[in-house]
Amino acid sequence: MDDVIAQTLRGRRVLITGASGFIGYHLARRLIALGAEAHGISREPASSRPIDGLRWHQGDVADEAFLGQVFEVARPEYVVHLASEVTGSRDRQIITTTLRANLISTVHLLNLVTDHNCQRLVLAGSLEEPTDGGIPSSPYGVSKAAASLYARTFSTLYQTPVVTARLFMVYGPAQRDMSKIVPYVTTTLLRGEVPKLSSGVRPVDWIYVDDVVDGLLRCAVTPGVEGRTIDLGSGELVTIRQMVETLAEVVAPGAALGFGALPDRPFEQVRAADVTASLALIGWRPQVALAEGLRRTAKYYRDQL
Repeated sequence: MDDVIAQTLRGRRVLITGASGFIGYHLARRLIALGAEAHGISREPASSRPIDGLRWHQGDVADEAFLGQVFEVARPEYVVHLASEVTGSRDRQIITTTLRANLISTVHLLNLVTDHNCQRLVLAGSLEEPTDGGIPSSPYGVSKAAASLYARTFSTLYQTPVVTARLFMVYGPAQRDMSKIVPYVTTTLLRGEVPKLSSGVRPVDWIYVDDVVDGLLRCAVTPGVEGRTIDLGSGELVTIRQMVETLAEVVAPGAALGFGALPDRPFEQVRAADVTASLALIGWRPQVALAEGLRRTAKYYRDQL
């Protein structure tokens, strides 16, 4: 399948939104290594996260006029939509920002991909979207669930070649948001400090970033999956406490861990990826076990510090 990905994408124009973000950074580097003509959109300047070979477009994907101009210049054949306002906050003040960043931007892209006859649009979904008709637990979850619903509607009504990749808890090297638990715990322990944590009882499906990039590429090139939602996760649930204890054994064995210092968030989603379906649909399964992924991640931050 790796050969198929390389053959399909070599020389092709691929547009990544959120190219300066955690997953976007890794995806852009992989596409360039494959020989694709990679274009990236970010609100940040190119100098914020330089990637050799990436053609940069600075702007807001929720700005319809700007996005239209990018399509005219880049003429993308494939689009991967990673730009998002990612937050687990329940604060009512973030409703408008998540609506604009996560839903309005997606609708603009769906229209443009349809108008420009692109080969495929891959949307980044989220484990925060309820799959059983339940109520999302955050404004972020609402916005992502609505975006996925629009994707299915465009696929059915307008034959838009869109696939939603439902991402689980992605971790790995080069994650710059230090509020995320893996980089936060890693860097806190490397500084000899005690990380402040919740109870850690929530079970989570953790997935290494390289596996996610592989899954996104397969979602882009696999025929016959338009309109589908495909899980990109490990298929296993490991509590936050178990993950942190495993990470601490790599970074600072015997270090104190501040479980219970912070309150647990209410109404957390607990779900494991359906990797059997992912294997059947796109031939993908995760390759990096949690312990190995945490070891690689810890090494990256140790080298950085």
